[in-house]
Amino acid sequence: MPYALLAPALLVVFVVVFVPMIEAVYTSLFDLVLWKPNAARFVGLGNYIKLFADPVFWTALWHTVIWIGLTVPLQMGLGLVAALLLNRDFPWRGLARALIIIPWALPSVVIALMWRWIYDPNTGVLNDMLLSVHLIQSAVPWLADPNVALYAVIATLTWQGFPFFAVMILAGLQGIPRSQYEAASIDGATPWRQFVNVTLPGIAPVLATAGLLRVIWVANSMDVIFVMTGAVRACHSAGNTASTPFFFTRTTMNFAGFVALALRPIVCTSPGPS
Repeated sequence: MPYALLAPALLVVFVVVFVPMIEAVYTSLFDLVLWKPNAARFVGLGNYIKLFADPVFWTALWHTVIWIGLTVPLQMGLGLVAALLLNRDFPWRGLARALIIIPWALPSVVIALMWRWIYDPNTGVLNDMLLSVHLIQSAVPWLADPNVALYAVIATLTWQGFPFFAVMILAGLQGIPRSQYEAASIDGATPWRQFVNVTLPGIAPVLATAGLLRVIWVANSMDVIFVMTGAVRACHSAGNTASTPFFFTRTTMNFAGFVALALRPIVCTSPGPS
């Protein structure tokens, strides 16, 4: 009887999740041009052989590693600091907790346009500020320089995503019993030892779950990069997730699809909550 009650939900999950996955695997075995759907040709594993022989894939994959490896830890670190501050007692704490969510609540396109104006080499406020304090001698083309664009977009997504960690970690902090801190204080533990031995173990499941979610979301993000740098420049400058450059530069729908399939084991084997 329990399995019969679960059957409708399992059927929906199968249709919504697994059928598209099977279709993606099937499509990756064909040479399918986007504007010629009726001219599909079966090539077997030829697409995958071409994928691993394409240097653009390895460049995009390395950009993806940098993209995830910097963005998620920076978001987690800033979110942890913000959560620790918001967990303290201070005036207008409720307002601060409400305002911290604004970057996360704003649409990605709005955030991308806002930061694109900030980074503008002619009218952007960032260059004006750095020039006024003499940290740079001339305006920096943040989104046009291939050596800088990736990190400029990482800074943007870090600002957008850290409130998610802040809210999640704050909820975890409020779930830690105050008695644990009192017992640690009686035993002579310093604030740092309390943080290491009480706070971190208490929020470890939250950090693991939120971190895994952010790895998946950041790995699949493309809207911020596309709006800030454009499709082609995103491939060569900002380095989007590895499937996006192939979709825009190869214009073959199956090529982008099996790039995503090739990356799926990397994302699926990311360490999750224990």
